[in-house]
Amino acid sequence: MSASMQIKIGIIGGSGLDDPDILEGRTEKYVDTPYGKPSDALIMGKIQNVECVLLARHGRQHTIMPTDVNYQANIWALREEGCTHLLVTTACGSLREEIQPGDIVIIDQFIDRTTKRAQTLYDGRPTSPPGVSHIPMAEPFCTRTREVLLEVARGLGVKCHPQGTVLTIEGPRFSSRAESLMFRQWGGDVINMTSVPEVVLAKEAGLCYASIAMATDYDCWKEHEEAES
Repeated sequence: MSASMQIKIGIIGGSGLDDPDILEGRTEKYVDTPYGKPSDALIMGKIQNVECVLLARHGRQHTIMPTDVNYQANIWALREEGCTHLLVTTACGSLREEIQPGDIVIIDQFIDRTTKRAQTLYDGRPTSPPGVSHIPMAEPFCTRTREVLLEVARGLGVKCHPQGTVLTIEGPRFSSRAESLMFRQWGGDVINMTSVPEVVLAKEAGLCYASIAMATDYDCWKEHEEAES
């Protein structure tokens, strides 16, 4: 990315992490897209003089379940607003003993177990971009943006795992114990319901995307641990 390019940060907040009061000069804007309306208003402002746009993934009242989030509209709206980078938060379950509840993981890979979600902006609709996009996905998350997040986390003394594979399930139910154990064997480190297709669409849209995952529990693979509802 050119050093002269104006950076604008899109922030997609997950469960309980979409506080709009972090922004200075806060304004709201409701938009529409070729894919319908995004999850909620775009909340614009500055953080330490950097232009930011905040969007609540599940709506500000947390009324949209993971399957029904309009990921296409969310990504399109943030790109149209001029965002160059997306920093997102996600609550997740830990599939590893060493990733304890409360730990942060700067995820770098995903395994997709979703079944009902549009995964491209080039979906053949008359209002969508023309053509087909076969986007490479070997490195889904932006390496440089992840490095910046890691530097900040270390500077703050936050317990942070520098990489990890997130396994995204369809939801809204949690995994069975058999599934959870299988996901561990597959190499999953944390599990959630939202990273896919969000990261896929962001990459297709040309946005630098990085995710801050916070472990809330040990899913259900770990005996004598209860998954949070």
